[in-house]
Amino acid sequence: MRSFPDRDPGSPDIRSARGYLLWLAKDHLRSIVLGSVFAVVWTVAQGLSPAIVGKAIDEGVSARDTTALVWWGTAVLALGGVQALGSALQDRFALEVKIGAGYQTMQFVTRHACRLGAGLSKRVSTGDMVNVSVSDMTQIGTAMEVATRGVGAAAAIVAVASVMLLASWQIGLVVLVGVPVMLWITTQMIRPLHRRQKTYHERQRALTDQAIDIVHGLRVLRGIGGERVIERRYLERSQSTRHAAVRVAQLDSVLDGAKSLLPGMLVVLVVGLGAHQVLADRLTAGQLVAFYGYATFLAVPLRRLTLAVSHLMKAHVSAEYVTRLLRLEPELPLGPSETGTDVPARPGLLVDPVSGVKAPPGSLTAVACASPADAGMLAERLSRYTDSEAVYHGRRLDSLPLGTVRRRILVTRNDARFFPGPLRAELDPYDLGEGSQESLLAAIDHACASDVVEALPGGLDAAVESGGRQFSGGQLQRLRLARALMADPEVLILVDPTSAVDAHTEARMAAHLRQTRTGRSTIVFTTSTMLLRQADRVSYVEDGKVVTEGPHHQMLDDARYRSLVTREMGTA
Repeated sequence: MRSFPDRDPGSPDIRSARGYLLWLAKDHLRSIVLGSVFAVVWTVAQGLSPAIVGKAIDEGVSARDTTALVWWGTAVLALGGVQALGSALQDRFALEVKIGAGYQTMQFVTRHACRLGAGLSKRVSTGDMVNVSVSDMTQIGTAMEVATRGVGAAAAIVAVASVMLLASWQIGLVVLVGVPVMLWITTQMIRPLHRRQKTYHERQRALTDQAIDIVHGLRVLRGIGGERVIERRYLERSQSTRHAAVRVAQLDSVLDGAKSLLPGMLVVLVVGLGAHQVLADRLTAGQLVAFYGYATFLAVPLRRLTLAVSHLMKAHVSAEYVTRLLRLEPELPLGPSETGTDVPARPGLLVDPVSGVKAPPGSLTAVACASPADAGMLAERLSRYTDSEAVYHGRRLDSLPLGTVRRRILVTRNDARFFPGPLRAELDPYDLGEGSQESLLAAIDHACASDVVEALPGGLDAAVESGGRQFSGGQLQRLRLARALMADPEVLILVDPTSAVDAHTEARMAAHLRQTRTGRSTIVFTTSTMLLRQADRVSYVEDGKVVTEGPHHQMLDDARYRSLVTREMGTA
């Protein structure tokens, strides 16, 4: 059996949802063909069972021939063995296709999400990513599985109809005409179901997005008393989603009823015609039993065919979302290859010529922004998370390989995530090897986070909850700083790293930051006087431009700067 996940899942056709599904089918062609063959063996063997039972009745029971009865009974047992073998092997290959297609979809999405990088969250909602990773992957895998079974179902219908046609052309013709008619009726019901499912999925994604936003902003909502407003909005969207789900369920239930009703009507019609022909001596009792078995059996492949069509339509909806995501291009080009990058392996001058922000090598530079939005924007420009004309070591950042920029320039913001797992792995994700423990403890101490770690049961081996929910805002800031110090980049950019800690801790963090980052370049976006005092150079920014710069004590002569950092609200 093929091992999953694949080392290299390949390059899918992402031009359309249909093309993507066909590419998956082609990639798993061997398993699909073998699964279909064994599905045919199983269903045809099951479909032929009534014929053999009918022969046993006519030639064994009715004729009172024990030998014939034993032979036909043995044939029934042998056919049962073939069914069991075909069913087992069909399930094996169908499961392989299901798991493989699902895993490949997950690999494609994960690989492309990494390629999109920080721009992913700006272009794809969290709800869409959750649904693609959970629901869409499952739908696509299931569709591949039921398609394999659907081939066997179609073969069984053809085989049984052919046998019935040879025994009685009138009844065989009823089956040959009735089956396509039933499939057409169910297909006509599936199309509006497909549209309703698409609407439901869109509303479900929007609801997931809203739920995630509420969870992230719950503290703020409670602080401003916005629980009632957001609760009302969530309930409205939830009811809209529920209404869409009910509309899907209504049509789905009608379809399920049709799957039972239509084959049942065919059974009644076949048995009625068969009984009439028995009375007219055109059919034997054994053939009537066989025809009843055929008609009853046909309900199974018919249900499988309609199920396959239904799941393929659901998979088409899911594949549309997947291919839409996979077609997104990174906002930033990856730049040239790493080979031949002639940037010296030491801190250099980092400059954003548009804003005028400069960070001399080996210095602690503070940037005080009149607008908090400018801090985030400038941090992204200086680290090439957005296109800019920023220059490092005399080279524009967009002329350097993106991997080089990421290794040399690190940005830490207050929305940096903590993932579930041991705290040690979160603070030292690269496991730096020998000396890692000592370096990690030193980084934690310099970030004034030792008390946070010591308070945890298990210390560094304690489990972190998703998003670090067990920590306060100030504790998270200290742990983020410890992680950044552990990474020890050439240039470290911090955005409001002490906004949630008390004054005493902030003073210690500022002093430690200066000592720890000696010889490295550090840029801190802050209005905290504790950090500004420690800076070698302070730049004051208004409207995205540097207005004035110099040491903190000299900058206090500027009324605008003094108003910002001392909270004097514009008074001198």
